Amino acid sequence: MVKIGMMIGDRYEILEKIGTGGMSDVYKAKCHKLNRYVAVKVLKQEFSENENFVSKFRIEAQAAASLMHPNIVNVYDVGAENDIYYIVMELVEGITLKKYIERKARLSYKEAVSIAIQVSMGIEAAHNNHIIHRDIKPQNIIISREGKVKVTDFGIAKAATSNTITSNVMGSVHYTSPEQARGGYSDEKSDIYSLGITLFEMLTGRVPFNGETTVAIAIKHIQEEMVSPKEFVPEIPGSVEAIVLKCCQKSPDRRYQNMSEVIADLKQSLISPDEDFVVNRDMDEEASTRAISEAEMNQIKRKAQRQDAYEEQMRLNTQYTRPPMDEEYDGEEEYYEEDEYDAGDSRMEKITVVLAVLAGVVICAVVLMVVGKIFGVMNTDDIGSKIDPTTEESSSQILPSGTVPDSSADSDVLVVKMSDVLGWNVEDAKREIVRIGLVPEVTMVESELYEENTVISTDILAGEDVEVNSTVVLTVSAGTQAVEVPSVAGMTYEEACNKITGMGLTVSRLESYSATVEKGKVIAQNPAGGEPAAPGSAVILSVSLGMEANKVAMPNMIGWDQIQAEEWIHENGMIVQSIGEEYSDTVAEGLVCYQNFSAETILDPGTPIVFKVSLGKDPAGAATYKYNDIIGAPTVSEAPDYTSGSDVHVTLVTDDGKVLMDMTTSTFPQSANFYGITSAGGTVTLAYTVTVNGATESRSVERRVAFTQE
Repeated sequence: MVKIGMMIGDRYEILEKIGTGGMSDVYKAKCHKLNRYVAVKVLKQEFSENENFVSKFRIEAQAAASLMHPNIVNVYDVGAENDIYYIVMELVEGITLKKYIERKARLSYKEAVSIAIQVSMGIEAAHNNHIIHRDIKPQNIIISREGKVKVTDFGIAKAATSNTITSNVMGSVHYTSPEQARGGYSDEKSDIYSLGITLFEMLTGRVPFNGETTVAIAIKHIQEEMVSPKEFVPEIPGSVEAIVLKCCQKSPDRRYQNMSEVIADLKQSLISPDEDFVVNRDMDEEASTRAISEAEMNQIKRKAQRQDAYEEQMRLNTQYTRPPMDEEYDGEEEYYEEDEYDAGDSRMEKITVVLAVLAGVVICAVVLMVVGKIFGVMNTDDIGSKIDPTTEESSSQILPSGTVPDSSADSDVLVVKMSDVLGWNVEDAKREIVRIGLVPEVTMVESELYEENTVISTDILAGEDVEVNSTVVLTVSAGTQAVEVPSVAGMTYEEACNKITGMGLTVSRLESYSATVEKGKVIAQNPAGGEPAAPGSAVILSVSLGMEANKVAMPNMIGWDQIQAEEWIHENGMIVQSIGEEYSDTVAEGLVCYQNFSAETILDPGTPIVFKVSLGKDPAGAATYKYNDIIGAPTVSEAPDYTSGSDVHVTLVTDDGKVLMDMTTSTFPQSANFYGITSAGGTVTLAYTVTVNGATESRSVERRVAFTQE
């Protein structure tokens, strides 16, 4: 039993419980050996008692620990102690993609595709190491506070699926592939299917298959056709729709065959969203009956003749084998027949040798051509050729690995090939990355397998085409003698510099404006405090320049009196838009209890400010309500003359006259999350305009909504 404050593995102090799932509980812990915070995932008791499961769980977790990628929640350690089986992982501060989707109702296609690219890169790294996730879903994808997308639970799903575990333990069946639903063999293409379902949910805010039971949903995955996401969100580009549908094909052979194909199409969809570039395999056409050509018929005949000759030779060879010793044969005849057999066999051996030599010559020629292409021995005119010269924009040029972009060239050089810097010293790797026109970013990790300052992995694979000036993340070993980076946020630059250099590290300074940090003090640092770093490596400090001119940071006015709030607004060049009143259980009567901008928000002069003054607690003690739902666009039955994508003025007014929502938008659905409502219902009004005989007319739709009691 894990308890707060206990020590696991003589180094991990359990601080607090931060999550739970069907298989395990997750705790925030502190590693006292490296003095950093980590996440510790502990198997639940019912699984800890299953020896077969525990064995597979440890094997798969150890395999996952071999993965090192910026888009994967890295596994640091695996262990067991007093029947407690645990995995130590990177602690990522953020929220799951599932919660992020719930907060925003749905994502724009650009944001969804950008997230999908990062997820795909993490999955690709695992697939390249022969590790299949088998449980890709938004709940297993984390978005950090810095916006980095990371996939978690690699290797654990395989251990779970190899045992008899119910679907409520394994997670939602909404994302499972048809082959997994059948209980059959699953491979990398099962992850591609689940990624497609996840992308569908990001784009539409819902899953494509739903039902009352897990069995019903699984059957839909197997039997029902995939609905297009454009049926729910018509503005989704055609290329993104095609990517989702190709990922979610019932037959694995019709899907993308690997993650690199998925990533390529996702990136292309950001560049040319309306272009039809997604290639679908027509298995029926490939398997259809077709007439045999004359050349193919001659080839079949030649093969048949060679087969007949071979069988005849084998028959003759059988006749010439040595007879039993008890039969009388003339010695000379026997010698002659044996000699004929040996001669035939010798001829076959000679033919085989000649064919082997010819094959070797061909292979050598191919190898020489490949080497020549790489080192420039052969003609490389085609390597730097233009890509798609018919496009309206200036064409990109792909440069071979190690080639520096030439800014003086007639054409715009936008793309280079990533160099292979794995195993290099970090300084040499950084110079190489800069030399080919990219920007290096270093992330240090403790490692017992790699020497200090050795590049372990890169987020862009060697040979991959990448735009000039793109950032390349180099994951570098800090060795086992890593120095813990001190936390210096909030210190003056001089204090921070002295503290960092005192630890045997160097300092690099960047400057930026800040509304919250005093000029000359450290806003942030990279690596963060508590992270490992190799001795002598640089810590980048972002130092405040103070508030940018003509900008103001919104204060926390909650608890101020009305006069104080108005004075601040006028003194800082803002505008009082309105002053309201409402009951509050937490703020005393006469004090500000609401403001329309959160504290520390950077404002321009002239920004309208809304605040409300507390009336104290509601004397009636009436029940309060909440409204958590999404508001969709006018439907065909409600508004047959409404055109999708047109502007709609949306208002939500409670029965007691309070306006909860007042906005104009063309994007639906819109999320609505309100609390502390004093009436049980309200009205949503959707107002829009139509053009009739050249004249603009106003139309509106009203919907009654019921609130839920808190």
